[in-house]
Amino acid sequence: MADLLWDDAECFFDPDVMGSLPDVRVPDASVEDWQAVLDLVAEKGWASQYSEGGTVLPVPRAEAVLSRPADAECPELRVWPTADVLAIFRFHAPDEVDFDVDLRELQGQERLDVFCDFVGQVGRLLGKPVLMDPEGDEGHPVIGFDVEADRVVLLANPQVD
Repeated sequence: MADLLWDDAECFFDPDVMGSLPDVRVPDASVEDWQAVLDLVAEKGWASQYSEGGTVLPVPRAEAVLSRPADAECPELRVWPTADVLAIFRFHAPDEVDFDVDLRELQGQERLDVFCDFVGQVGRLLGKPVLMDPEGDEGHPVIGFDVEADRVVLLANPQVD
């Protein structure tokens, strides 16, 4: 059974309402959590590409990435859980695992299921909530992985027309 039904969550995947790149985050994270995510990507065999300043490099240990100088360009890890869904992790800080998804890639039940599976795997691995906020509106999650429910749930009421 799907975590979320498209008919219930569709408004939260509308790029005109949410912005096309909502922020997905795991608060209260650690360097160890970042490393666990890097290990998960490798373990699952998801296609990925790590880069710093546009230069593609082998994926380093999380500790090395997160201890770079404050003025260094922010590295990113592009992860494709499926060929047509991309998550872009940005290594801003050790205390929050964060990534972007493009809502234009997450239209319909099939793509929503891919997103929920991906978010659920990260949340289960870390034993922490994974929250999706509208683009530029951190702190107001609308969807997230609930650790106790062990599934992705709505965290805000869908807009009623």
